[in-house]
Amino acid sequence: MIRTLLQQETMGPGHLACAGCGAALAMRYTLEALGPKTIVVVPAGCWSTFIGVYPYSCLSVPVMSVAFATTAATASGIRAGLEALGREDETVLAWAGDGGTFDIGIQALSGASERNEDIIFVCYDNEAYMNTGIQRSSATPAGTVTTTTPISAPKPQKKKDIVAIMAAHGVPYAATASIAFPEDFMAKLVKAKSIRGTKFLHLFTSCPTGWRHEPDLSIEVAAKAVASRVFPLYEVFDGERWQLNAMPDKVNITDYLQCQGRFRNMSPRARRTFQDTVDADWSKLLKKCV
Repeated sequence: MIRTLLQQETMGPGHLACAGCGAALAMRYTLEALGPKTIVVVPAGCWSTFIGVYPYSCLSVPVMSVAFATTAATASGIRAGLEALGREDETVLAWAGDGGTFDIGIQALSGASERNEDIIFVCYDNEAYMNTGIQRSSATPAGTVTTTTPISAPKPQKKKDIVAIMAAHGVPYAATASIAFPEDFMAKLVKAKSIRGTKFLHLFTSCPTGWRHEPDLSIEVAAKAVASRVFPLYEVFDGERWQLNAMPDKVNITDYLQCQGRFRNMSPRARRTFQDTVDADWSKLLKKCV
């Protein structure tokens, strides 16, 4: 699949992302899967700066930069305009980070989901507000050190379960994906494109700058997140049928935590709590999946 899709490259060199940025790689995979007839809606966040300074862009598809809270609403309006023009063969991609999805953008996303707007919404999740200084979001895991949850007071709350929230809306398709498993990710995008209605993908994107790991470890860190069951791969159809995707052999949670500086000061007790949470969430997921 990757060899086939690489022939329709729609992302050029010159983006302004940090070295090793998982979100930059994620966009390349996404546009390769969806093709050139894609309109991208980007709110404030990392990717709003990656694109480049007007009139230059690293993307060869149309991009609309919008306010933080309006991603899904704008995408819905674009879809309505395309339908009015009879251009129903174009894909509308809403592309927001965890802050623009879990937090600031969730109201518009919920509204679009309730209306079942025919859009694909991808949350590229780097687990904090990275573009504005690595502040915690509701996607930040418990025990994480950020600039607003320092070493003396790491984040105590667990990460919000955004896919369960989307499944509760009854959207036709929701799924998790990771930059470490591009075939799985792109296959899900192709599937989402074939389904009419609101499609949601929760994409795990490593952030060397915010997570405090070397840039060349981004794929390895993302792979360990899946293998340790911190971020399992699965799909939800119509909010009812849960399906677990192929998973690698399980590794200990320590393999994932120890390679990131944001967890470096986590106490043994906090690590046990982290592991207990991962195990409990994994058990719940297995009960849901067919």
